[in-house]
Amino acid sequence: MTIAISLKVNDGIVLASDSASTIMGRDEGGNLFVINIYEKANKIFNLKKGLPIGAISWGAGSIGQASISTLAKDFRALLDNSGKYKIDPDKYTVEEIAQKFKDFIYTENYVKEFKDWKEKPTLGFMIVGYSSNQPMAEEWKIDIRAGECDGPYNIRKQNQIGITWNGEPEAINRIFLGYSSHLGKVLESVGLEPKKIKETLKIAKEQLTVPMVTAAMPIQDSIDLVSFLVESTINFSKFAPGAATVGGPMEIVAITKYEGFRWVQRKHYFKSKLNPSNED
Repeated sequence: MTIAISLKVNDGIVLASDSASTIMGRDEGGNLFVINIYEKANKIFNLKKGLPIGAISWGAGSIGQASISTLAKDFRALLDNSGKYKIDPDKYTVEEIAQKFKDFIYTENYVKEFKDWKEKPTLGFMIVGYSSNQPMAEEWKIDIRAGECDGPYNIRKQNQIGITWNGEPEAINRIFLGYSSHLGKVLESVGLEPKKIKETLKIAKEQLTVPMVTAAMPIQDSIDLVSFLVESTINFSKFAPGAATVGGPMEIVAITKYEGFRWVQRKHYFKSKLNPSNED
């Protein structure tokens, strides 16, 4: 799996992820199984060079023979072409790019690749950034589960701030919300009625959530917070029973109105001094 975080404050958005990637296959009965888990996958992407638009992914690490990273760059190239994916860099919206991204990833690739699979892998994206001439950033989510795609839909209003995490939520749920994602099942096991469970979880969230994110939070503090949360999730996965499915180097991007898309922390399989003209 993974951990993929989007944190939005007044000054911009910070994206952060680990680098673990799960490669899925299917057996003779058509059932999904894990082929391997790699720890050097790229999960954060600049969707248009020179524009404050980024994406972060979680779930399956590839569609067919292409990694999600390669597909994201294929899409980026299409935005410059004259076809249906082309955008006007002076007049675009994040929603428009998110919809085009869905058409490319889901309709043109995912559906075709997995149409004959009995079980289909989970895959998700957050498309975030600034629309043309807009003062505040936006976050649009795409969720692919059991072969069906939900979205893109807006996570929060343009003037709202907050944090969203996807992938393996357990560690951050405990830190941020104050309780495990399994609490509902525990309450059910002791005989609590569904209505009462819902009410209890609502009260727990209201009273136990730690308000770590504020509207005026500086970008550097936002970076420090997501770094803490990703690192905590990696260590939680490492020491909890079972295979560690969150891990590898951490990557962080800050997207602001005037500085645009900026890497804060990233990995490379090549040394930049040996490839001075190489761009991702």
